[in-house]
Amino acid sequence: MLDDRHLLRMSDDVGLFEHACGAIPRREHGYCLDDAARGLVLLSREQDLTPRLSRVQETLFAFTAHAHEDGRFRNRLGYDRGWQDSPGLGDWWGRALWGLGSTAAHAGRAWLRAEARLLFDAGARRRSPDLRAMVFAALGAAEVLTRFPADEPARALLGGAVTAIGPVPPGEDWPWPEPRLEYANAAVGEVLVAAGALLPDPGALADGLRVLDWLVDRQTLDGKLSVVPAGGRARHQSAPGFDQQPIEVAALATACARAHAVTGDPRWAAAVELARAWFLGANDAGAPLLDRDTGGCGDGLRADGVNRNQGAESMLAMLATFQLPRLRAGALTGAGAA
Repeated sequence: MLDDRHLLRMSDDVGLFEHACGAIPRREHGYCLDDAARGLVLLSREQDLTPRLSRVQETLFAFTAHAHEDGRFRNRLGYDRGWQDSPGLGDWWGRALWGLGSTAAHAGRAWLRAEARLLFDAGARRRSPDLRAMVFAALGAAEVLTRFPADEPARALLGGAVTAIGPVPPGEDWPWPEPRLEYANAAVGEVLVAAGALLPDPGALADGLRVLDWLVDRQTLDGKLSVVPAGGRARHQSAPGFDQQPIEVAALATACARAHAVTGDPRWAAAVELARAWFLGANDAGAPLLDRDTGGCGDGLRADGVNRNQGAESMLAMLATFQLPRLRAGALTGAGAA
Protein backbone atom coordinates (compact mmCIF):
# COMPACT_ATOMS: atom_id res chain seq x y z
CA MET A 1 0.00 0.00 0.00
CA LEU A 2 1.28 3.46 -0.91
CA ASP A 3 2.54 5.50 2.06
CA ASP A 4 0.90 8.81 1.17
CA ARG A 5 1.89 10.88 4.22
CA HIS A 6 4.59 13.03 2.66
CA LEU A 7 2.90 13.08 -0.74
CA LEU A 8 -0.16 14.66 0.87
CA ARG A 9 2.03 17.00 2.93
CA MET A 10 3.72 18.27 -0.25
CA SER A 11 0.45 18.75 -2.15
CA ASP A 12 -2.07 21.57 -2.32
CA ASP A 13 -4.88 22.49 -4.71
CA VAL A 14 -2.37 23.60 -7.37
CA GLY A 15 0.22 20.83 -7.49
CA LEU A 16 3.26 19.46 -5.68
CA PHE A 17 5.70 21.75 -3.94
CA GLU A 18 9.12 21.17 -5.44
CA HIS A 19 11.34 21.67 -2.39
CA ALA A 20 11.21 21.11 1.36
CA CYS A 21 13.23 22.16 4.38
CA GLY A 22 13.38 18.87 6.20
CA ALA A 23 9.81 17.65 5.77
CA ILE A 24 8.29 21.16 5.64
CA PRO A 25 7.20 22.28 2.14
CA ARG A 26 8.99 25.40 0.89
CA ARG A 27 6.15 27.30 -0.71
CA GLU A 28 8.41 30.12 -1.89
CA HIS A 29 9.99 27.80 -4.48
CA GLY A 30 6.65 26.94 -6.07
CA TYR A 31 5.91 23.97 -8.30
CA CYS A 32 7.32 22.26 -11.38
CA LEU A 33 5.82 20.11 -14.11
CA ASP A 34 8.62 17.54 -13.69
CA ASP A 35 7.22 16.56 -10.29
CA ALA A 36 3.58 16.66 -11.38
CA ALA A 37 4.44 14.24 -14.19
CA ARG A 38 6.33 11.92 -11.85
CA GLY A 39 3.32 11.95 -9.57
CA LEU A 40 1.01 11.02 -12.44
CA VAL A 41 3.16 8.00 -13.29
CA LEU A 42 3.11 6.87 -9.67
CA LEU A 43 -0.60 7.36 -9.10
CA SER A 44 -1.70 5.90 -12.41
CA ARG A 45 -0.10 2.60 -11.43
CA GLU A 46 -1.97 2.34 -8.13
CA GLN A 47 -4.94 0.03 -8.49
CA ASP A 48 -7.10 1.39 -5.65
CA LEU A 49 -6.57 5.08 -4.97
CA THR A 50 -8.03 6.54 -1.81
CA PRO A 51 -10.34 9.54 -2.29
CA ARG A 52 -7.53 11.85 -1.15
CA LEU A 53 -5.05 10.38 -3.64
CA SER A 54 -7.68 10.50 -6.40
CA ARG A 55 -7.93 14.22 -5.73
CA VAL A 56 -4.15 14.59 -5.92
CA GLN A 57 -4.17 12.73 -9.24
CA GLU A 58 -6.80 15.08 -10.65
CA THR A 59 -4.85 18.11 -9.41
CA LEU A 60 -1.60 16.92 -11.01
CA PHE A 61 -3.41 16.20 -14.26
CA ALA A 62 -4.97 19.68 -14.24
CA PHE A 63 -1.53 21.17 -13.58
CA THR A 64 -0.12 19.29 -16.58
CA ALA A 65 -3.01 20.36 -18.80
CA HIS A 66 -2.52 23.98 -17.69
CA ALA A 67 1.19 23.76 -18.60
CA HIS A 68 0.41 22.64 -22.17
CA GLU A 69 0.52 24.88 -25.21
CA ASP A 70 0.50 23.51 -28.76
CA GLY A 71 2.37 20.32 -27.95
CA ARG A 72 4.94 22.09 -25.77
CA PHE A 73 4.89 22.53 -22.00
CA ARG A 74 5.91 25.06 -19.38
CA ASN A 75 7.76 23.75 -16.33
CA ARG A 76 7.90 26.23 -13.45
CA LEU A 77 4.96 27.84 -11.70
CA GLY A 78 5.45 30.26 -8.80
CA TYR A 79 3.47 30.13 -5.59
CA ASP A 80 1.68 33.23 -6.97
CA ARG A 81 0.36 30.97 -9.77
CA GLY A 82 2.39 32.79 -12.41
CA TRP A 83 4.44 30.85 -14.95
CA GLN A 84 8.16 31.55 -14.79
CA ASP A 85 9.16 30.13 -18.17
CA SER A 86 7.99 29.69 -21.75
CA PRO A 87 6.62 26.51 -23.36
CA GLY A 88 9.42 24.23 -24.49
CA LEU A 89 10.60 20.72 -25.33
CA GLY A 90 13.05 20.08 -22.52
CA ASP A 91 13.06 17.21 -20.03
CA TRP A 92 9.77 18.46 -18.58
CA TRP A 93 8.08 17.95 -21.97
CA GLY A 94 9.28 14.35 -21.99
CA ARG A 95 8.22 13.75 -18.41
CA ALA A 96 4.83 15.33 -19.11
CA LEU A 97 4.28 12.81 -21.90
CA TRP A 98 5.43 10.03 -19.59
CA GLY A 99 2.86 11.09 -17.00
CA LEU A 100 0.12 11.57 -19.58
CA GLY A 101 0.87 8.25 -21.27
CA SER A 102 0.75 6.47 -17.93
CA THR A 103 -2.54 8.13 -17.08
CA ALA A 104 -4.03 7.33 -20.48
CA ALA A 105 -3.09 3.68 -20.08
CA HIS A 106 -3.68 2.94 -16.42
CA ALA A 107 -5.84 5.52 -14.64
CA GLY A 108 -8.88 4.00 -13.00
CA ARG A 109 -11.42 6.51 -14.36
CA ALA A 110 -12.39 6.51 -18.03
CA TRP A 111 -12.73 10.28 -18.35
CA LEU A 112 -9.20 10.79 -17.04
CA ARG A 113 -7.79 8.21 -19.44
CA ALA A 114 -9.56 9.85 -22.38
CA GLU A 115 -8.43 13.39 -21.56
CA ALA A 116 -4.87 12.25 -20.92
CA ARG A 117 -4.73 10.47 -24.28
CA LEU A 118 -5.79 13.64 -26.09
CA LEU A 119 -3.07 15.68 -24.39
CA PHE A 120 -0.50 12.95 -24.98
CA ASP A 121 -1.37 12.87 -28.67
CA ALA A 122 -0.82 16.64 -28.97
CA GLY A 123 2.61 16.46 -27.36
CA ALA A 124 3.68 13.23 -29.06
CA ARG A 125 3.69 14.94 -32.46
CA ARG A 126 6.62 17.07 -31.33
CA ARG A 127 10.27 16.01 -31.18
CA SER A 128 12.94 17.30 -28.80
CA PRO A 129 16.61 17.71 -29.74
CA ASP A 130 17.55 16.52 -26.23
CA LEU A 131 18.12 12.80 -25.77
CA ARG A 132 16.79 12.54 -22.20
CA ALA A 133 13.64 14.44 -23.15
CA MET A 134 13.04 11.97 -25.99
CA VAL A 135 13.71 9.05 -23.65
CA PHE A 136 11.21 10.25 -21.06
CA ALA A 137 8.59 10.95 -23.74
CA ALA A 138 9.14 7.49 -25.22
CA LEU A 139 8.44 5.89 -21.86
CA GLY A 140 5.06 7.62 -21.99
CA ALA A 141 4.59 6.23 -25.50
CA ALA A 142 5.40 2.76 -24.18
CA GLU A 143 2.68 3.16 -21.55
CA VAL A 144 0.14 4.14 -24.20
CA LEU A 145 1.09 1.12 -26.29
CA THR A 146 0.45 -1.24 -23.38
CA ARG A 147 -3.23 -0.35 -23.69
CA PHE A 148 -3.50 0.81 -27.32
CA PRO A 149 -1.00 -1.27 -29.32
CA ALA A 150 -1.91 0.34 -32.66
CA ASP A 151 -1.61 3.97 -31.49
CA GLU A 152 0.43 5.51 -34.33
CA PRO A 153 1.74 8.67 -32.60
CA ALA A 154 2.97 6.53 -29.70
CA ARG A 155 4.61 3.99 -32.03
CA ALA A 156 6.32 6.75 -34.00
CA LEU A 157 7.56 8.47 -30.84
CA LEU A 158 8.95 5.26 -29.36
CA GLY A 159 10.67 4.42 -32.63
CA GLY A 160 12.02 7.97 -32.86
CA ALA A 161 13.60 7.65 -29.43
CA VAL A 162 15.34 4.42 -30.46
CA THR A 163 16.77 6.29 -33.44
CA ALA A 164 17.84 9.19 -31.19
CA ILE A 165 19.66 6.79 -28.85
CA GLY A 166 21.50 5.35 -31.83
CA PRO A 167 23.55 2.16 -32.00
CA VAL A 168 24.88 0.73 -28.75
CA PRO A 169 28.67 0.24 -29.10
CA PRO A 170 29.89 -3.36 -29.10
CA GLY A 171 32.17 -4.74 -26.43
CA GLU A 172 31.97 -4.98 -22.66
CA ASP A 173 34.10 -2.01 -21.59
CA TRP A 174 31.76 0.86 -22.58
CA PRO A 175 28.56 -0.37 -24.28
CA TRP A 176 26.96 3.05 -23.88
CA PRO A 177 25.73 5.48 -26.57
CA GLU A 178 27.19 8.56 -24.81
CA PRO A 179 30.76 9.56 -23.86
CA ARG A 180 29.84 9.64 -20.14
CA LEU A 181 27.06 8.53 -17.82
CA GLU A 182 24.82 11.47 -17.00
CA TYR A 183 21.46 11.14 -15.21
CA ALA A 184 18.47 8.77 -15.36
CA ASN A 185 20.82 6.53 -17.31
CA ALA A 186 18.79 3.34 -16.97
CA ALA A 187 15.83 5.05 -18.66
CA VAL A 188 17.82 4.83 -21.90
CA GLY A 189 18.04 1.06 -21.54
CA GLU A 190 14.39 0.86 -20.54
CA VAL A 191 13.30 2.57 -23.76
CA LEU A 192 15.23 -0.01 -25.78
CA VAL A 193 13.65 -2.87 -23.83
CA ALA A 194 10.19 -1.34 -24.23
CA ALA A 195 10.67 -0.86 -27.96
CA GLY A 196 11.88 -4.42 -28.27
CA ALA A 197 8.73 -5.73 -26.60
CA LEU A 198 6.11 -3.34 -27.97
CA LEU A 199 7.03 -2.43 -31.55
CA PRO A 200 8.49 -5.16 -31.63
CA ASP A 201 12.22 -4.70 -32.30
CA PRO A 202 14.41 -7.68 -31.32
CA GLY A 203 17.61 -5.74 -31.91
CA ALA A 204 16.54 -2.95 -29.57
CA LEU A 205 15.55 -5.53 -26.95
CA ALA A 206 18.96 -7.19 -27.09
CA ASP A 207 20.73 -3.82 -26.86
CA GLY A 208 18.54 -2.70 -23.97
CA LEU A 209 19.14 -5.84 -21.93
CA ARG A 210 22.90 -5.60 -22.57
CA VAL A 211 22.97 -1.95 -21.52
CA LEU A 212 20.97 -2.63 -18.35
CA ASP A 213 23.13 -5.59 -17.42
CA TRP A 214 26.21 -3.39 -17.75
CA LEU A 215 24.63 -0.54 -15.74
CA VAL A 216 23.64 -2.86 -12.89
CA ASP A 217 27.14 -4.35 -12.79
CA ARG A 218 28.85 -0.96 -12.96
CA GLN A 219 26.62 0.44 -10.20
CA THR A 220 26.95 -2.46 -7.77
CA LEU A 221 29.74 -2.35 -5.20
CA ASP A 222 30.24 -4.94 -2.45
CA GLY A 223 26.74 -6.33 -3.00
CA LYS A 224 24.89 -3.01 -2.80
CA LEU A 225 23.97 -0.25 -5.22
CA SER A 226 26.46 2.57 -5.71
CA VAL A 227 24.82 4.70 -8.38
CA VAL A 228 26.23 7.41 -10.61
CA PRO A 229 26.32 10.66 -8.59
CA ALA A 230 24.62 13.93 -9.50
CA GLY A 231 27.62 15.15 -11.48
CA GLY A 232 27.67 12.07 -13.69
CA ARG A 233 30.57 9.71 -14.21
CA ALA A 234 33.23 9.60 -16.90
CA ARG A 235 34.56 6.43 -18.42
CA HIS A 236 37.70 6.36 -16.23
CA GLN A 237 35.91 7.12 -12.94
CA SER A 238 34.80 4.40 -10.54
CA ALA A 239 32.46 4.03 -7.57
CA PRO A 240 31.69 5.25 -5.02
CA GLY A 241 30.73 8.80 -5.87
CA PHE A 242 28.54 11.34 -4.10
CA ASP A 243 25.98 13.12 -4.18
CA GLN A 244 23.91 10.03 -5.18
CA GLN A 245 20.33 10.83 -6.12
CA PRO A 246 17.12 8.85 -5.45
CA ILE A 247 15.96 9.47 -9.03
CA GLU A 248 18.99 7.52 -10.32
CA VAL A 249 18.06 4.53 -8.15
CA ALA A 250 14.41 4.73 -9.22
CA ALA A 251 15.37 4.85 -12.91
CA LEU A 252 17.44 1.71 -12.52
CA ALA A 253 14.70 -0.05 -10.54
CA THR A 254 11.97 0.80 -13.05
CA ALA A 255 14.08 -0.30 -16.01
CA CYS A 256 14.93 -3.60 -14.33
CA ALA A 257 11.28 -4.17 -13.45
CA ARG A 258 10.40 -3.81 -17.13
CA ALA A 259 13.23 -6.18 -18.10
CA HIS A 260 11.87 -8.71 -15.60
CA ALA A 261 8.33 -8.32 -16.94
CA VAL A 262 9.55 -8.88 -20.50
CA THR A 263 12.00 -11.72 -19.91
CA GLY A 264 10.97 -13.34 -16.62
CA ASP A 265 14.67 -13.52 -15.68
CA PRO A 266 14.93 -13.39 -11.85
CA ARG A 267 18.19 -11.40 -11.95
CA TRP A 268 16.17 -8.30 -12.85
CA ALA A 269 13.89 -8.76 -9.85
CA ALA A 270 17.02 -9.04 -7.70
CA ALA A 271 18.21 -5.69 -9.04
CA VAL A 272 14.87 -4.10 -8.09
CA GLU A 273 15.40 -5.42 -4.56
CA LEU A 274 18.88 -3.84 -4.48
CA ALA A 275 17.24 -0.51 -5.30
CA ARG A 276 14.67 -0.91 -2.54
CA ALA A 277 17.44 -1.82 -0.10
CA TRP A 278 19.40 1.32 -1.10
CA PHE A 279 16.61 3.48 0.30
CA LEU A 280 16.59 1.44 3.50
CA GLY A 281 20.33 1.82 4.20
CA ALA A 282 22.15 -0.74 2.02
CA ASN A 283 24.21 1.99 0.35
CA ASP A 284 27.68 3.54 0.43
CA ALA A 285 26.96 5.60 3.57
CA GLY A 286 25.05 2.85 5.39
CA ALA A 287 22.25 5.34 6.03
CA PRO A 288 18.52 5.00 5.25
CA LEU A 289 17.01 7.69 3.05
CA LEU A 290 13.49 6.70 4.08
CA ASP A 291 12.30 8.79 7.00
CA ARG A 292 9.88 6.49 8.79
CA ASP A 293 8.48 9.34 10.87
CA THR A 294 7.42 11.48 7.90
CA GLY A 295 7.16 9.02 5.01
CA GLY A 296 9.57 11.27 3.09
CA CYS A 297 12.95 10.61 1.51
CA GLY A 298 16.25 12.44 1.85
CA ASP A 299 17.24 14.45 -1.20
CA GLY A 300 20.60 12.73 -1.68
CA LEU A 301 23.24 10.41 -0.28
CA ARG A 302 26.50 12.06 0.79
CA ALA A 303 29.67 10.50 2.09
CA ASP A 304 28.72 11.66 5.59
CA GLY A 305 25.08 10.59 5.43
CA VAL A 306 21.78 11.81 4.04
CA ASN A 307 20.63 15.24 2.88
CA ARG A 308 17.93 15.98 5.44
CA ASN A 309 15.67 17.86 3.02
CA GLN A 310 12.75 15.82 1.64
CA GLY A 311 11.71 17.30 -1.70
CA ALA A 312 9.03 16.00 -4.03
CA GLU A 313 11.42 14.45 -6.56
CA SER A 314 13.13 12.24 -3.99
CA MET A 315 9.91 11.22 -2.29
CA LEU A 316 8.33 10.22 -5.62
CA ALA A 317 11.44 8.26 -6.63
CA MET A 318 11.31 6.26 -3.41
CA LEU A 319 7.58 5.60 -3.62
CA ALA A 320 7.90 4.50 -7.25
CA THR A 321 10.66 2.05 -6.32
CA PHE A 322 8.69 0.58 -3.42
CA GLN A 323 5.64 0.29 -5.70
CA LEU A 324 7.34 -1.89 -8.33
CA PRO A 325 6.98 -5.34 -6.69
CA ARG A 326 3.19 -4.80 -6.58
CA LEU A 327 2.80 -4.06 -10.31
CA ARG A 328 1.30 -6.61 -12.65
CA ALA A 329 3.71 -7.64 -15.41
CA GLY A 330 1.11 -6.69 -18.01
CA ALA A 331 1.28 -3.05 -16.89
CA LEU A 332 4.81 -2.91 -18.32
CA THR A 333 4.59 -5.27 -21.29
CA GLY A 334 1.15 -4.74 -22.76
CA ALA A 335 0.04 -8.31 -22.06
CA GLY A 336 -3.74 -8.37 -22.18
CA ALA A 337 -3.96 -4.83 -23.61
CA ALA A 338 -7.38 -3.76 -24.83
